[in-house]
Amino acid sequence: MAIATTLGMTAPAFAADDFSGRDRLRAHSQEFRKRVEKVSEGVYAAIGYSASNVTLIQAEGGSIIVDTSANPVDAKAIVEAFGDRMTHPVHAIIYTHNHPDHTGGATVFAGGDKPRIYSHKLLVTAKPDIGRGRRDGGDAFGIALPDDQFVNAGTQLEYGRVTPHTREGFLPPTQTFDGEEESLTIAGVPMQLILTPGEADENVSVWLPDRKVLIAGDVFLKTFPNIAPLRGLPTRPVEKWIASLDKLIALNADFIVPGHMGTISGADEAKDALTSYRDGIKFVYDKTMEGISKGKTPDELVQEINLPAELRQHPYLQEYYGTVAWAVRGIYSQNAGWFDGNPTHIFPLTDKERAEKLVAMAGGPAKMIEHAEASLSDGEFQWAAEQADYVLALEPQNVAAMTIKIRALRELGERQMNATARNYYLTVAQSLENDAQDNRSK
Repeated sequence: MAIATTLGMTAPAFAADDFSGRDRLRAHSQEFRKRVEKVSEGVYAAIGYSASNVTLIQAEGGSIIVDTSANPVDAKAIVEAFGDRMTHPVHAIIYTHNHPDHTGGATVFAGGDKPRIYSHKLLVTAKPDIGRGRRDGGDAFGIALPDDQFVNAGTQLEYGRVTPHTREGFLPPTQTFDGEEESLTIAGVPMQLILTPGEADENVSVWLPDRKVLIAGDVFLKTFPNIAPLRGLPTRPVEKWIASLDKLIALNADFIVPGHMGTISGADEAKDALTSYRDGIKFVYDKTMEGISKGKTPDELVQEINLPAELRQHPYLQEYYGTVAWAVRGIYSQNAGWFDGNPTHIFPLTDKERAEKLVAMAGGPAKMIEHAEASLSDGEFQWAAEQADYVLALEPQNVAAMTIKIRALRELGERQMNATARNYYLTVAQSLENDAQDNRSK
C-alpha cells in the first residue's frame, strides 16, 4: 500500500493522472499576484512584490511602515507601487518579527529620514533559525528548481529565487518593549504592539484601534500553519500560538493584514478566519495530547487525526505550507519526547543493518530493484522510494536504485498540494540526478 503525504493519511496507490494536489497548489499562486490593497482609510498593503507583505500607515506629516520586505530590490519596487500614497518623512518602521523576508528592506523605506525602528525585545535576543541544512539537496523553498517544476513556496510566490533574502537592508531596532503589550502614539496614530508568539517567538501584531485594523504578522496566514517545519526547526509553541489567536479574536477587528497573502475586510469574515485558524490548531493539539495520554504512537495518531469537515474545508486551513500530519508529529515529540513506547525502537538496527536483512529476504539487490520497479509501475511511489533506499544503503552508487529513487521522488512531488513537501521531493531528486551525472562523467 502506498503512502499519500498530502493529508498525512494512508491511501491506495496514486492513480497515474492524479495531479489534483498540484493543480490546487497552482491555483493558490493567485494569492501572490502583485497589487496594493486599500485596507481601510489611510492603510495600504503591498502584496506579491516580495515574499512578505508590507503595510503603509498614513500618519500626520508622513508615513509608518510595518515590515519591510525581503531585500532592498523588492523594497524599491514597493515604494514605487505605493506611489504618492507614501509620503516622507517615514516616522517609524515596525518589525512584526525577525524573519529575513520581513526585515530585509528597511534602509530603502527609511531613506534619509532616520525613523524609529520598533520591535519586541525578543527580536534582538532570540536565537536565529538554524535548521538542518540542505540534506541530500532538499530545500523546502525550491530555490534551485527550474521554472517548469516550481509552483510556489506555500506562503509566498518565491523564496529567494529572483531576489535574495538578505540582511543588506536591515536596520537594528531603536525602540523595543519587553512584555505582552505596548501602547503608543506615532505621528498622531494610536496603536498597540501585542506580543503574539506562534511561527516566531517574537511576533508582534499591530492593532490600530481607531481604524479597527489588525496587522497580524506570521501568527495568522491563509494556510494550515507550519507548526513542525520540514527544514529542521524546533516545533513551534502550540499552546502559546493558540493563546495569541485568542488575543487577536478578542480585538474584534474589521480588517486584517496577514504577514503573507491577501487582506481580510469585514468583521464577520475576520472573526471567522481567526476563530477557525485557532480552532484548527487547537483541535490537532488536543487530539494529539489525548492520544499521548492513551499511549498511542505518532504513527497511529497521524492516521487517526483529521480536522473535522467544517475546518478541513476552511480556506485558511488548507495544507499549502504546514500539514496536520507534521503538526501531530511535532506536538508528540515536543510533549512526549522521541520514544513511541515500543521497546523494539529503543535501540533499533541501523539503516544499513536493516537494509542488509531486508534485501537478503527479497533475494538480493537485483530482486529488490525488480520489486521497486514494479512498485513504480503500480503507482506505489512511496514504497518504491523505500525499496530503492534499502539497496542504496548497501550500494550507494547503484545506478538502477538511484534512478528508481529519483523517479519515485518526482512522482511524489508532482502530486503534492503542500508546497514545502513538493519542493523538498523535487530538489532532492534534482540533486541526486546531478550527483549521478557527475559520477558518470568522472
